[in-house]
Amino acid sequence: MKKRFGAIDVKIVIAAIVGLAVGIGILAIIRLDTTGKKGSGLGPEYDYNVSEYAKIDPNLILYKESEKPISTGLAGAKAIFVDSGGLIYVTGDKAIRVFDAGGAMVRIIELTGAPRCLAVADNGKIYTGMKDHVEIYNGQGKPLAVWQDLGTNAVLTSIALWKDDVFVADAGNRIVLHYDISGKLIKRIGRKDIELDIPGFVIPSPYFDLAVGSDGLLRVTNPGLHRIEAYTFAGDLEFSWGKFSSGVEGFCGCCNPVNFAILADGSFVTCEKGLVRVKIYSPDGSFVGVVAGPEQLVSGQAARICETVAECQVGGFDVAVDSRGTIYVLDTIKNMIRTFVKAKAE
Repeated sequence: MKKRFGAIDVKIVIAAIVGLAVGIGILAIIRLDTTGKKGSGLGPEYDYNVSEYAKIDPNLILYKESEKPISTGLAGAKAIFVDSGGLIYVTGDKAIRVFDAGGAMVRIIELTGAPRCLAVADNGKIYTGMKDHVEIYNGQGKPLAVWQDLGTNAVLTSIALWKDDVFVADAGNRIVLHYDISGKLIKRIGRKDIELDIPGFVIPSPYFDLAVGSDGLLRVTNPGLHRIEAYTFAGDLEFSWGKFSSGVEGFCGCCNPVNFAILADGSFVTCEKGLVRVKIYSPDGSFVGVVAGPEQLVSGQAARICETVAECQVGGFDVAVDSRGTIYVLDTIKNMIRTFVKAKAE
């Protein structure tokens, strides 16, 4: 019996499809680059060259490094704070190290656990954030109090003091805890609330900073949204500023800024990880200029834009300021303190 023209045996079609699939698979295996040495395979228009972002226009750099870096003597420096008298406190390992403005060691406070953040009150009390709780010491390092354990998910990353109020950033639970001076929890701030237009904190890596401005508003980083948010102590979101951009005026990578400090005039000093940059923004969030860029702060492959959570877990610098406007950058890669002052206009 003759087959009609155009009718093809189903078995032949199936065999042809299977053969084609096998051929494509073999070709893919042959071309597979398990080492990464061949590159992405995309055209040159897709090449991503971080060097163009690592170079900062010299006209934008408003500060200069004024002193020789101070070695912290720590293997894993975490956070920096400058008290009202100008003493510099650095946490890391299982200690708090205190330096004067010239870099001389004043004292070492040995701790039983690993501190992650701290703040120092005008009366000299040191509020230290461990992973899951707050500990308080006097100026000489004598233990005064231990606050409640916040559970296994807690990762405390920042503390801010304002009169009788204490604010603690918990990156693990993505929330800000508002305490009174005795350690009584008053309120949780920043939980997602659609009705109140609060987006919730997006924190892909353990960087989550806060501070209280001279206007009495609590400023908190929302690194996954690339911005800084302003809250009342009652928990209302007043406004926010910041945007995603690899350009110098914005915040790049998966989650920046990681840390910030507020100058006496209300301006912000921000730190970014990955492509390490320390920058200045006006009180309303407008970009002003640069303290130091990747070329000044890191070397070689340390300057990169991290786009995944795994890439962004470490390397976040911290920053503090004193009453004179001096900026202290804690280099957590080299475990040293670098001092910057405003460059004089020529």
